[in-house]
Amino acid sequence: MGIFFELKDKKELALVFDIGSSSIGGALFEMQKLGTPKIILSVRESIELKEKIDFDELLSSTIKTLEIVIRKISAKGLGAPTKFFCVLSSPWYSSQVRIISLKKNISFIFTSKLANELIQKESFLFKEEYLKNSPSKNKVCLIELKNMRTMLNGYITNKPLNQKTREVEMAIFISMSPKEVLSRIENVVDKHFHQKNVKFSSFALASFTVARDMFIHQDNFALIDIGGEITEISLVKKDALSSSASFPIGYNYIVRGLSSSLKCSLDEAKSYISLYKDNHASVAVENKLKPIIEKLKSNWLDKFQESFVFLSNNLFVPSTIFMTIDEELAEFFSETIVNEQFNQYAFSESKFRVIYLSTQMLHGIAEYKKDVKHDSFITIESIFINRFLV
Repeated sequence: MGIFFELKDKKELALVFDIGSSSIGGALFEMQKLGTPKIILSVRESIELKEKIDFDELLSSTIKTLEIVIRKISAKGLGAPTKFFCVLSSPWYSSQVRIISLKKNISFIFTSKLANELIQKESFLFKEEYLKNSPSKNKVCLIELKNMRTMLNGYITNKPLNQKTREVEMAIFISMSPKEVLSRIENVVDKHFHQKNVKFSSFALASFTVARDMFIHQDNFALIDIGGEITEISLVKKDALSSSASFPIGYNYIVRGLSSSLKCSLDEAKSYISLYKDNHASVAVENKLKPIIEKLKSNWLDKFQESFVFLSNNLFVPSTIFMTIDEELAEFFSETIVNEQFNQYAFSESKFRVIYLSTQMLHGIAEYKKDVKHDSFITIESIFINRFLV
């Protein structure tokens, strides 16, 4: 046998589920450690929209929709996946960047044991806080724990362990999810694939990682994920997640608000919104819709601004915003943010620049089999998994 050989990339079939608050996506893709993932099947199903928001009812509808997605994937008969991933969006998880600080009057060695003790303590505190505010009062599980940045004596260092210092600061990203949510997802996967080993991740970490790597010259930016029920905002400073917040208003809030005002069904309200945003409504219909929709948009914008002020801590925040949302609503919300004029100059570097992470924007970072529908959420998640979770 010769001493020289060709290194070949081993392909492995994986299945990823995108669990949102308005739809469920599922995709089969070939993981390739030395290249980009190849998506060979992509499926997305909407979660039934209800007039009132109830966590338990939403969870049941989500699991029901997940079953539909799984059955559609299984029916294609494209092979048995060997690895299973699930990327959660709000409200199925909660995350926070926790700042851990330790100062002493004399120098000390920053050991792995000390680092783990500090991190475990902070993780416990976050868990206690999460349980107080969680809609599910049962047990919660840690799904991610990532050190975003470590500073010794005020300087960022990539190799902090076993170094002498007087001051340590760590920025730790922690995400947790109710055990009930994870268990019900695992049970559905096990029912169809006889596999309970599912790796869970947050969409916040996945989108941050992909945006950071795609836009390497953008050190500071914001991420905004607008879901059906929740809007989540994260700030990135010096290439690290620095803070995050969410508020319980998504685009379903506008659908319900219009439905209530016009005394029409939710489906009719959706149709009206489509007519309005696409400028296809008659003058009479537009005049009826405009004051209602603009008021609802204004309410969403107020919460958006409050969250930015809270995250900025009265400091300037990045003006570049990377947005993820269903494609048909991207322009609607992008214009809402950009056209707002009163507050953004007060706490932003300059006028907001919203970059929608569309399938076109993400073109080329993942490979799609011919005739498979491109999905921006699946693209982001498959890239994240292929690079960091294989």
